[in-house]
Amino acid sequence: MLTIKDCIGLSDLTEAEVEAIAEHEHVPSIIAAEMGCCLAHSPDGPMRIAEILVEDIADARAHGHDRHAEELVVVLRDFVVAHSPQ
Repeated sequence: MLTIKDCIGLSDLTEAEVEAIAEHEHVPSIIAAEMGCCLAHSPDGPMRIAEILVEDIADARAHGHDRHAEELVVVLRDFVVAHSPQ
């Protein structure tokens, strides 16, 4: 049986990236891991994940959740570094 950590590991995303997708899509983490895996391995997927993170940051700021927004900024920076074309 696979655990959520196994699924996140297979997605090539971090736990924070998967959680941001789950937050954005209003789905459980396990579904977000599957979605993220599909996106991470598709041609335009990494760009879409970056857009999701940017939208999550804007939403957090709009609701006065500045600390969460700053956490997501770090997630976005790390994602861009890890998934930029070589």
